[in-house]
Amino acid sequence: MPLTLVYAILVWAAGGMLVNRQMWVPFGCMVISSYLMMELNNINVLIRIYSRMVSCSFLVLTAMATMTFADMQGAIVQLCVIAFYMSLFQSYQDKESSGWVFYAFFCLGMASLTFIQIVFFVPFLWIMLWRNMMSLSWRTFWASIIGLLAPYWFVGTYYLVVGHPEHLASHVASIASFHPLLDYQMLDEHLVVSLVFVLLLGIIGTIHFLRNSFFDKIRTRMIYYLLITMLCLSVVFAVLQPQHAQVLLRIMTVSTSILIAHFIALTKTRLTNVTFILLIVLSLVITVYNLWIPSLLF
Repeated sequence: MPLTLVYAILVWAAGGMLVNRQMWVPFGCMVISSYLMMELNNINVLIRIYSRMVSCSFLVLTAMATMTFADMQGAIVQLCVIAFYMSLFQSYQDKESSGWVFYAFFCLGMASLTFIQIVFFVPFLWIMLWRNMMSLSWRTFWASIIGLLAPYWFVGTYYLVVGHPEHLASHVASIASFHPLLDYQMLDEHLVVSLVFVLLLGIIGTIHFLRNSFFDKIRTRMIYYLLITMLCLSVVFAVLQPQHAQVLLRIMTVSTSILIAHFIALTKTRLTNVTFILLIVLSLVITVYNLWIPSLLF
């Protein structure tokens, strides 16, 4: 973990984000997100052996997507999504856990202040709150709605005080702004390569987990099924509305980091060891590619 953190810091420095562009806030979000990923693993025992692979995988994949370093929106959304998972998983099989559900959806509401389209995930999250967490009740349902709206009470009050309530209205109205479906012209190859690689890792981790899920506890399985569902939903969203692909890559990275960490930490065959080495090499190659090879589309 310390070596991986040093590696991530060096990649940020090589991209000129810390010295030349002074992108300290997104960098701080990355560091806090990495710590929360470690705590997410510790609290929920996502890997049944002692391992820091979840946070290490997260750092490597986050450092690989160098085109997202200056994206403040994506950094906030990613941090809020991790905090959302930390709170939501505490509500497992507890239909009275309105507090945890409130905190979870409050984090989602905070993310929606910068990326309003994350609200599209809410109906599916209610289903997963019922099916995976087994904690959906009228109490937790209303707690989720209040938590989702709570950040807007504060922001709305601020805009009323400064005399610009139309800013909040225009932000909420932007949820209905759609680009043509399957319009990939705004994507450059760096983002596409990163998306494909993260998706590939997600597929590898998903197949491994589904084949070996009987070794894990039921609670752990439910968490992984939720993460797999969120990964699939993010991919579908990115395919249909590619203009949001950079932010959705951040959400995909959270799920993929946990899935591929499960694969790396719990497999010991010759084939999987070779696969691990290949994945490390590929991640390094893509990182170098994103850092120093300019886009060919522009």
